[in-house]
Amino acid sequence: MHDSLVVFTQGLALNKRGSRSAFPSRVSAQDVADKARVSISAVSRTFTEGASVSATMRARVEAAAKVLGFRPNHAARSLVTGRTELIGLVSNHFANPAFLDVFDHFTQQLQARGLRPLLANLAERGGADAALEMMLKYSVDAVLIATSAPPAGFAERCVAAGLPVMHLFGRKGGPAAAPVVTVDNAAAGAEVGKLMFARGLRRLAFLGASRTDMASRDRCRGFERALSKHGCKLVAKHFGGDYSHEHGRQGMHALLDASPEIDGVFCGDDIIALGAMDACRERGIVVPRDVSIVGFDDMPLAAWAAYRLTTVRQPIAAMIEQAIAQIAAWLVEPDQVPASTIFDAEIVERGSLIAAGIKDRPSVVRRPTAARRR
Repeated sequence: MHDSLVVFTQGLALNKRGSRSAFPSRVSAQDVADKARVSISAVSRTFTEGASVSATMRARVEAAAKVLGFRPNHAARSLVTGRTELIGLVSNHFANPAFLDVFDHFTQQLQARGLRPLLANLAERGGADAALEMMLKYSVDAVLIATSAPPAGFAERCVAAGLPVMHLFGRKGGPAAAPVVTVDNAAAGAEVGKLMFARGLRRLAFLGASRTDMASRDRCRGFERALSKHGCKLVAKHFGGDYSHEHGRQGMHALLDASPEIDGVFCGDDIIALGAMDACRERGIVVPRDVSIVGFDDMPLAAWAAYRLTTVRQPIAAMIEQAIAQIAAWLVEPDQVPASTIFDAEIVERGSLIAAGIKDRPSVVRRPTAARRR
């Protein structure tokens, strides 16, 4: 110890006069050992899970640590254990409000297990290279990919670099580079198709995200196949954007300009659906009287009184809990690669889908109205 430092409190050094140092020093394990009058190895064993230490020794060390405000240095401990307790979350949906729930559940589940998050954004140019470099630089213990449209080969590159990888919102039956935790998007899309057809809707369209987004494509595929079994064909499909309100708004305008007879739209996710509903408002089209709209995810905004969106609910909390539990087990037994988990999705009915029993609705003539766009 430095001679000028004789007392430590709340992790800050006090000088001989009792005033705080201008540059407070972090309390070290040696300081705790000196205070408790034990060896530094005894301090290390006290704060190492599973290490052998007597109850008396543990009590002395913990009491000294409490007085000094000592916290174990996880970074230093990782040099011994080879584990950083960091789990990388990699996504390209940081601007999507639906992912606030994902991040919330992700951090809660990690903290409950004594693990810590490291976030990386794939949306920027070169995002895949930068994300992988960050994961390796900080020596994360595992990576959770949380997007249905990661850059091509990203999971494979993580695996090749020696990182355990789980893919949240991955594709059922897709590439086997990483186990997935997801819902059956095609099956969920089919259920939406059956329901909308049963409500008497026949002039239906799909509004999705990018054509490279497998979740959107699978939802559309299931939707289209269910309708085809009833001899009903989609009037239109619109892709080419992202999961954003503005894409939903502009995409809905494009659909209505090209096919003003549309009476129902299934959207690739909720934020697209909310944009589509706002586009209808701009054109004086009443939802669901004139056009029914169904989303996907059941994000909190979907239940707001201004929207009351009928949507497909993904059990996000359960999916993330499962993914983190599997990662934690994988870290304990690295040779036991987790199996993929497919969750059920369910339709949540609110006010954007025409109610059962309403038939013979008057045909609404809508002229393309590009001037309503802003």
